Amino acid sequence: MTGEGPAPTRATGNTLLELVDLRKEFGSRSVNVAVDDVSLAVHEGETLALVGESGCGKTTLTRLLLKLLEPTSGSVRFDGQDLAGLSAAELRSVRRQMQVVLQDPYSSMNPRMRVTDIVAEPLVTHEPAARGRRARAGLRERVGGLLEAVGLDAGIQDRYPHEFSGGQRQRISIARALALHPRLLVLDEPTSALDVSVQATVLDLLAELQQRLGLTYVFVSHNLAVVGQVADRVAVMQRGRLVEVGDAAAVLRTPQHPYTQRLLDAVPVLDPRRGRRGAERARLAGEGS
Repeated sequence: MTGEGPAPTRATGNTLLELVDLRKEFGSRSVNVAVDDVSLAVHEGETLALVGESGCGKTTLTRLLLKLLEPTSGSVRFDGQDLAGLSAAELRSVRRQMQVVLQDPYSSMNPRMRVTDIVAEPLVTHEPAARGRRARAGLRERVGGLLEAVGLDAGIQDRYPHEFSGGQRQRISIARALALHPRLLVLDEPTSALDVSVQATVLDLLAELQQRLGLTYVFVSHNLAVVGQVADRVAVMQRGRLVEVGDAAAVLRTPQHPYTQRLLDAVPVLDPRRGRRGAERARLAGEGS
């Protein structure tokens, strides 16, 4: 996954998530259109990368698809269901299937909570049987299994977030996101706060989990080198609109929209003596060393 050459092609299935003419406006007197009539499908089992500069609307779009924000117009459909038409109980059931891993694992954790409580929080929130003293032993066992699934020792449960490295904290965040057996993970810049060597191990973990658990990823990133390693498809966002969507290798090798071309041209060339932008695009697309 993080080595040379293209990422293995994953079989993808039916549409799991569909955004239809999605629009989000902020303000009343002076309207700011953060997401402008976006339509996009995410297929089951794939990794769709959402890329663009800061302020282009990526974060707002992910909040809309997770129903953390209400759209001004348009709809979000998960597994064929329009989220706007669901009851509170039905929406709660859908939320189990849509989880998020944030950019900074430390800020997404309560520093006063032990690891066992951090990872168990979704279980306690969604499963009444996981609450109370009698459920404690079983809950710790489940948390231990989740920690082991992300490459951590089950014995770390009584420690606090500050006792871990950035990479370990991100693994704890991934364990928490997996607690409810979701089908979709929104990965919001999940490696940008990590050292390069640690990034590689986390990306490998995400690839292994996707293959083993059949997960679908929406991978938000501004790092096109990472996108070239992980994505099946790429959606490029500019000023709230999607300007290009397509197969990751094709978009990174031969971008069609001028904005995508500018994003790729801004990527540093690893060997300045080569000076060939085409060669660098081929590397990003996974075709070169």
